Amino acid sequence: MCRELESLPITCLERAKELKALFRSFLQKPDLSIISDSHKTDKIRLNMDEPLKWRQSFENLLSNQHGLCLFRAFLVSEFSEENIAFYLACEDYRITKPSSKLSAKAKKIYEEFVCSDAPREVNLDHDTKAITKKNLERPSQSCFSLAQEKIYALMEKDCYPRFLKSITYLEISRQVKAS
Repeated sequence: MCRELESLPITCLERAKELKALFRSFLQKPDLSIISDSHKTDKIRLNMDEPLKWRQSFENLLSNQHGLCLFRAFLVSEFSEENIAFYLACEDYRITKPSSKLSAKAKKIYEEFVCSDAPREVNLDHDTKAITKKNLERPSQSCFSLAQEKIYALMEKDCYPRFLKSITYLEISRQVKAS
């Protein structure tokens, strides 16, 4: 396993360490506060009902800043962070304006996540990859929609249930119930 870690770019390893530290600090805080990445001294308060809402639906988890952060850290710990990174890149791409930037952004997302041998290749079937590649000929806000839907479904069916069973989520839920 250590040899596999050595092959990762140093920035990935550093980010994983940061997220692990964030997890640890989050769990050690009795008031359920976490430290913001951008302002190390600012505290972000976790609303007591947030972790319970995350269990209700995957959409609730992703639409919550703290839930998304913890889910992303969980995926980093499982070496599958590329899924949420792709999903978020597609979300950002969909709202890209002006449309003159779509082509360059689409190419970057495709090369990073979709094409064969991409550095952060997501798990897409051949047909979805082919459709996505064809969509790049005329980039629009929806050219990654099918691929994004597939990755969302994959995370919802596979990663999300594991997250809800993770030690981190269970500990957060326990602390919330004890408060």
